[in-house]
Amino acid sequence: MFRIGLSGGMGSGKSEVAARLSELGALVIEADAVARDVVAAGTEVLAAIVGAFGESVLADDGGLDRGALAAAAFSSEEATSVLNAITHPALIREIMRRSEGLERQSPSGVLVVDAALLVRWDVLDLFDIVLIVHAPRELRVSRLVEAGFGEEDVRRRMRSQLSDDVMLAAADVVIENGGSIEELRAAVDDFWESLPGN
Repeated sequence: MFRIGLSGGMGSGKSEVAARLSELGALVIEADAVARDVVAAGTEVLAAIVGAFGESVLADDGGLDRGALAAAAFSSEEATSVLNAITHPALIREIMRRSEGLERQSPSGVLVVDAALLVRWDVLDLFDIVLIVHAPRELRVSRLVEAGFGEEDVRRRMRSQLSDDVMLAAADVVIENGGSIEELRAAVDDFWESLPGN
């Protein structure tokens, strides 16, 4: 199986790239979706989060209140580090478990792991290509504000992410997304055609 690690900052268009790769035939694992399963009600990971941040991060149904957790976890670098130490190892293990299952089902296919934190994790050597989606920071901010996010919240979260320079240095391939959705999809199509076997 040919493995692609896909990443990019908030508002870069990474999810749109993942969706187009799926349309073209890739098998896609979305880290955000896996993360929701990893912190589901009754899991050891959720219990550890509550132990670290208190019951205020729980919703009325006993599941995770993601907004409350984000407010607590992104309040300081120390708090973010605590959350990462709890969630990242479990998330990586589950992504790898799912990757291995898909590889058994489709050994000659293309697997995409879509993860905002991919470059931060020590897993890049597991991929044949690291694909980074990039757009200028202020454009990313304006996209997210237009989508309904608060500007200060967006900027605070972006400050906790890796810099563009670090992300780009990790890339084997960069897709620039400073234009239209049609231009982005065309760039993804070109990338797909360049892959071995296409």
